[in-house]
Amino acid sequence: MLVHLGIGSVYAWSTLNRPITAAMPSLPWWASPPYTTFTSALVLLGLSAATWGPWVERRGARIAARLAALCFASGLAVGAVGLHLQQPLLLFLGLGILCGMGCGIGYIAPVSTLVKWFPDRRGMATGFAIMGFGGGAFVAGYANAFLIERVGVANTLFILGGVYLLVMLAGAQLLRPAPMPDAAGPGAASVTGAFAAATHPPAVAASLTRREALRTPQFALLWGMLCINVTAGIGILAQASPMMQDLFGRTPAQAAAVVAMISVFNAGGRLFWSTISDRIGRRNTYLVFFGAQLGLFLIIPQLARTGSWWPFLVCLLTVFTMYGGGFATIPAFLADLFGTANVGAIHGALLTAWSVAAVLGPVIITELSERARAALAPGMSRVAIYDQPLQLLAVLLGVGLLLTLLVKPLRASRS
Repeated sequence: MLVHLGIGSVYAWSTLNRPITAAMPSLPWWASPPYTTFTSALVLLGLSAATWGPWVERRGARIAARLAALCFASGLAVGAVGLHLQQPLLLFLGLGILCGMGCGIGYIAPVSTLVKWFPDRRGMATGFAIMGFGGGAFVAGYANAFLIERVGVANTLFILGGVYLLVMLAGAQLLRPAPMPDAAGPGAASVTGAFAAATHPPAVAASLTRREALRTPQFALLWGMLCINVTAGIGILAQASPMMQDLFGRTPAQAAAVVAMISVFNAGGRLFWSTISDRIGRRNTYLVFFGAQLGLFLIIPQLARTGSWWPFLVCLLTVFTMYGGGFATIPAFLADLFGTANVGAIHGALLTAWSVAAVLGPVIITELSERARAALAPGMSRVAIYDQPLQLLAVLLGVGLLLTLLVKPLRASRS
């Protein structure tokens, strides 16, 4: 949780966008946030997780988490230097590249360890860690605003870099490799008991390598499922505040309060749904995600037309519990299908779906809503400008439902 608490602050980077633009008013169009910061970091998250995944399995989670802490903290520091020197390339290198690498390596390191330590509660265990990623946004949202107001955005990045370095290194120090059931030596017996009591034994007799897993249709299906779930959630996340202002006439301050609530439900959903998946199964959990969200995305435009604020808020927060829950459930899903030995490397490869969704989701909802907004005559209501993007996302969620129905245990596909 400590490692994810640091890198999860990336979800609060929307609070940096306007201060960065104000500090560097001469930014070229290609260097304007969030593209050089938030979007770039999430793209690098997936790419670095895929690239470094096998290395994480070879060297261990503690070393990997330390490297993640150094990358993420140094990225914030380099970004701060870029702001001081008015150099957009340094800003991009720091926040976009180095922080993105830190996010990718730091994301998979604790998860690959936890699925080995808690084989009978894989969903709940990974949910606790990944909950820290969602919770990091809640803490950082308030910390960013507090520090920027007092010391400016560049100095804020310096301060946060130091704080996150200490927090993430402390988390790295706590990580231990899990002994296998047949391991000899102190502590092995207690872990063996946990394996013997596992209620969800692995679906395969032996763990697959990353290369073997990537060649299966199950991996392709899970990649598509994660990409669609993230696309839907991150699309709403990218426009949550403007959407509430356009559809329900909320003030920026009121919308900001709801965005803070979103981070809480995002974090809580990671633990809630991953724990539920230990009971009902990963596939059934994803069927709930796609089926429920499909209906919610179609209902939201109707709620906007009738001005039904509270039902809209319930729908919105429910979506974000499932957005977070999808992230927390997928590592356990991978471990169930492919075994635990190489789950970090396999998970890293799967997170490239996040990279694609980080671009696809915001583009769908931002571009389509802006086109609808531009087509409005002066004084016309904006209540319908999100109809088309929400309907398109609902179609994608329907595709995700079909993909989930196609997922079968590995042995069944080989028989």
